[in-house]
Amino acid sequence: MRGTTWRPGCPVPLSGLRLLRFNYVGFDGEIKRGPMVVNANVAKDVLSVFERLFEAEFPLKRVGLAREFKESRLEEDPHTRRSVTASFNCRVVVTPAGAGTTFSQHSYGLAVDINPLQNPYVSSDGWVRNRFARPYVDRSRDLMGMIHDGDLVVRSFAAIGWEWGGRWSSGKDYMHFSLLGR
Repeated sequence: MRGTTWRPGCPVPLSGLRLLRFNYVGFDGEIKRGPMVVNANVAKDVLSVFERLFEAEFPLKRVGLAREFKESRLEEDPHTRRSVTASFNCRVVVTPAGAGTTFSQHSYGLAVDINPLQNPYVSSDGWVRNRFARPYVDRSRDLMGMIHDGDLVVRSFAAIGWEWGGRWSSGKDYMHFSLLGR
């Protein structure tokens, strides 16, 4: 992570992060194992959520470490089929409109994005940056890996005191769960 998703100036030191490795059920129904870096203070709670999801066979496309954030990727190729469940990434807030200027909760390891393609950030006018995520804007659909209000994923994160971006009043960040609700 040094020099990519973590660098000097990040709001949490490397010593404040923990590497989790856990089993999950992939979209192909097979059991897989993936890594995730989170804040040390929430590591046990986050691991308990993913244990619940595994037991319930909630499918995750892929679990992995975040890629280095590059603002240029937002403009050069905003269309991707990547859907990686991840947490820590020292970066700014990103919305469909683009990159912001303040640190994201991911920069603290206090946010997790689950199946981002299937659970996109949708602006208040219904716009989604990634064209491959557009079929998932209609939240009445029940497609593999989608998160819905009140489902096991939302309840599991709520049980550890985390909030879901799908309940935000303006744009909806359906992939996003965070300790501070932002």
